[in-house]
Amino acid sequence: MTSSAWIAIIIFIIVLLCIITEVINRTLAAMAGAMAMVFLGIIDSEAVASYIDFNTIGVLIGMMLLVSTVKKSGLFEFLAIYTAKLAKGGTGKILIGFSIITAVLSAILDNVTTVLLIGPMTLVITQILQINPVPFLISEILASNIGGTSTLIGDPPNIMIGSAAGLGFSDFVINLFPVIVVILSITLLILYFLFRKSLAVDSSKKDAIMALDPLKSITDYPLLYKSLAVIFLVLIGFIFHDKIGVSSSIVALTGATIILIIGKQNVEEIFHSVEWLTIGFFCALFVIVGGLEEVGIISLLATYLMDATAGNPTLMVIVILWLAAIVSSFLDNIPFVATLIPLIITMGQNGIDITPLWWAISLGACLGGNGTLIGASANLVLANIGTRNGHKISFGYYFKYGFPLMLISIVISMIYLLLFYV
Repeated sequence: MTSSAWIAIIIFIIVLLCIITEVINRTLAAMAGAMAMVFLGIIDSEAVASYIDFNTIGVLIGMMLLVSTVKKSGLFEFLAIYTAKLAKGGTGKILIGFSIITAVLSAILDNVTTVLLIGPMTLVITQILQINPVPFLISEILASNIGGTSTLIGDPPNIMIGSAAGLGFSDFVINLFPVIVVILSITLLILYFLFRKSLAVDSSKKDAIMALDPLKSITDYPLLYKSLAVIFLVLIGFIFHDKIGVSSSIVALTGATIILIIGKQNVEEIFHSVEWLTIGFFCALFVIVGGLEEVGIISLLATYLMDATAGNPTLMVIVILWLAAIVSSFLDNIPFVATLIPLIITMGQNGIDITPLWWAISLGACLGGNGTLIGASANLVLANIGTRNGHKISFGYYFKYGFPLMLISIVISMIYLLLFYV
């Protein structure tokens, strides 16, 4: 390898170590790495923007703006209270109900936004029931990553995969939704069995839940009706965007623009709610991976992987799936997927059918995030919500439940991929 290749690898490793150890903010680490790629001559300064996937960035910004506006209507609080009442205060049913809501919202919004909305509501309900919220929070962590796997917009790796591979919303639903339903069902059944003894509560606490009025959580009915209409239109847009020749980012940004115009909310406040640190992290990361691609590291890895698997499609799917799952359990799945995408594209240029590999990456990276507390952003968000309210979820305690369930989900995914795609 050339000296430029070694420099690019060193930059990438240093950035990755900074992200893992959190010695500095991950966005700052990624920006420093991107600038190093430029100043050390790996990437031409005028070509920096060409490495950034603006479709992924557009989807993220659009959905963040949309959700920040919609939540002001009280819709999400309504869903939480309504589900608790529908379960008649039964703690096991509430755990399953909240987990299903988390999975569904994670599929149509994004999992980080979803847990930011559902977490506080979980604490309110469990406080009324005077019950430990940790089993609920763990279940919602798992459900958020499982649900987010099923659609194009549910998890950042899927947005990145869809943009790079030209896959639409309907492609993800058709190919991943069936196995995700199976995985979610099995996961919730196991969780109910594991936590059933800690969910006992007396009937007086259930009566307190039944006394709640979900309609009182709706604070702005006009905004609610407008939000539901825009969400419906955005979903329709995501389903058909590839057929009408419009990118998914345009759909998301159009939905955000419409709700901001007709929602009559404080636009500056809504824009302040966007996670700009996350957006900056993505932009910088794309540049870093572009540097690796520029010096030939991606092509080298693709050749090595093809040689190691002897070009066997079945072996490739298994290796990619398990590699993505294990790595994503301990590292942020976004930089890993950003590295894998050009790798798979390079393999496709060598005459290999890479369609099954896209689904292997998606299932491995997204579900692998359930393995540990640091495996995905949603995990840390919900854990922090619990900690701030006196209910700490330690790495070891979560690992005891999350890692085995993650392994089960990957085994199911492997069987699914081998049966239908290889």
